[in-house]
Order: sequence, then structure tokens, then C-alpha cells
Amino acid sequence: MKVAIVGGTGYGAVELIRLLNNHPHVTVEKILSHSSSGTKLSEVYPHLSDIIDLEMDALDVEALSKQVDLVFFATPSNISKDYIPKFFELGIRCIDLSGDFRLEDEAEYRLYYEDSLADEKYIKEAVYGLPEINKEKIKDTKILANPGCYPTATLLGLLPAFKHDLVEQDNIIIDAKTGVSGAGRGLSLNVHFSEMNENFKAYKLGSHKHIPEIEQELTTAAGETIQVTFTPHIVPMTRGIMSTIYVNLKEHHSSEEIISLYQKYYKDHPFVRVRNEGIIPSTREVYGSNYCDIGIFSDERTGKLTIVSVIDNLVKGASGQAIQNMNLMCGWDETTGITQLPIYP
Repeated sequence: MKVAIVGGTGYGAVELIRLLNNHPHVTVEKILSHSSSGTKLSEVYPHLSDIIDLEMDALDVEALSKQVDLVFFATPSNISKDYIPKFFELGIRCIDLSGDFRLEDEAEYRLYYEDSLADEKYIKEAVYGLPEINKEKIKDTKILANPGCYPTATLLGLLPAFKHDLVEQDNIIIDAKTGVSGAGRGLSLNVHFSEMNENFKAYKLGSHKHIPEIEQELTTAAGETIQVTFTPHIVPMTRGIMSTIYVNLKEHHSSEEIISLYQKYYKDHPFVRVRNEGIIPSTREVYGSNYCDIGIFSDERTGKLTIVSVIDNLVKGASGQAIQNMNLMCGWDETTGITQLPIYP
């Protein structure tokens, strides 16, 4: 199958290229970039010389639709919503790594993304691409909304507790950390070496774009409106997300009991690994891989449940999950091409 990547100069795109290079059923046919049209990929990323050295083009929907079977959008927000409907009408499947098709509520999108939501017709066509909850819907969709990185780690950590009605739903605290690659490749004072090195800071309190995404999916799971306290932090490492979640248990359950429930919940989901009692995962243990690792601690003294969920923000949090979704959309085994072991150390 031939695929194209729109937004070819970003970290999401180059991670797609890295992973797709080993996919047995896929060829990267075209790489599109408005800002770098006419430039060879190796001029932007020299490490790809003599491997994938395509010349990047500007996006022409009609022409591209005749050359490829599926398009990945690794673009900033408020771009793909103008193009994916055109591909949809031409019968081309699209996987969107931005947030343009994740939210269903117009007011929420305007508040957090400062723009209008895509046409309602296409929002209804889109499927939220968290394979662990939407596998069957993903198989049939033509528009795939790939989840955000923070929501992926957080939702995978919380959903089993919601499923088994273990926790109170009115006091959910999410303390999340990301490496600097989560900010993208663009220049920013916030991730300048002198600002970030030996530093650790919270940002976008109460205004991060992933808040409504987390709340939307938890609301769907709970059957009632859920609000969360979400505090993101940026830490001086390149890759990785750790989402540490604090919730109140409805009644006493030991760590061992909850871990057993989690392991049963994810037993048929190959990319989620739940640690045994007393073992809490670190971001290094999923580095470069499509795994989400989860650790559980039930505090008998306070009645609180602490969930630690880690992913690589560029793989399970973006490009790896996008390929996992592509596999499902194409009827292939969902692990195809993305079974790389974590890089350690």
C-alpha cells in the first residue's frame, strides 16, 4: 500500500518515516510540506540520506489522491480539517495526528483551539483512535482522529478503574510530565536549551488542549459529565510522558486486587503492560516503543489510588499509535511493523 505524509518536517512525520521503513505492507510514496516544497528530505534530516530521500512537494489533493491509498497528517492544529474532507470525498482514508477531529463539541474546540470545528458531517465520520477502546470502530473508519500524547497515557491509566467502578469521579488529579520533543521542532523560548536545561516547569494550567479530550472520553466511559484537574509539566529530556493520576477509591481494594483487574482488562491488548505489585514503570522502559506501561498503588492509609502510566510521546503518543490504527483500518494485525523493543538504556 502506498501512503503519504503531510507535514514532513516535524518530529511526528520523521517518526512515521522511521517506523514505516520497516513495515512489510507499506511504502512511503510522497512527503508533503508547504514550507519545504522542492527540498529533499535528507536536507532537513541528514540521517535519512540514502534511505528515504524523497523530494518534498506542496499538497495538491486531486493529484495526491491518484497516487496513494492513505494519508497521514502530521500537521499543527487547524490545518487538516480543511483538507481531510476533500480526501474523504475522493475515497482516500486519512489518519490525523493533530487535534482537528478529536473533539465533538464546537464550543470546546473554539475555547481550546481558537478556531471553528470541522464540518459536523466529517466530525461524525471520524473515529477516536484509541485501539484499546475503539478497535471495532477503527476498522471501518475513513477518518481516524489519532489521540493526543497526554490523553493516551492518561486514558489508558484510568479507563479500567472506570470500567470496574473502582473510583470516585469528582476529584481526578492528573500530574503529567513530558519531554521537550512534545513541543515540536519549531523554535521556542520555552524549550531553548538555556531555559530548559536543569529546569522543570508547569505550563498551560487550565488551558491545555488535551483537557477537553481527556474529559470527553472519560465522560463517554462514565456515562456522566467528568471534569479533571490536569497539570502538565515539561522536563529536560527528549522523549517520554509520565502521567501520575490520583483518584479516591469508592471502597478498599488492595494493590494486588486492582492490578489483577487491570491485567485482565488489557490481556488482549498487546501494547499495554501492567506491572506487578511494587513495580512502578519509568519513561526509559518504553523509550522508542509503542508500549504503554502502567503501575498501580492502592494506599490503604488514605484510600487513594495512584496510577502511573508511561509512554513514548512520539510513538504510542503519536506516530506508533497512528500506524497501529492504520493496521486495524487495513485489516492487518495491529502489531505489524511496530514491535520494536524499547531502547535501553
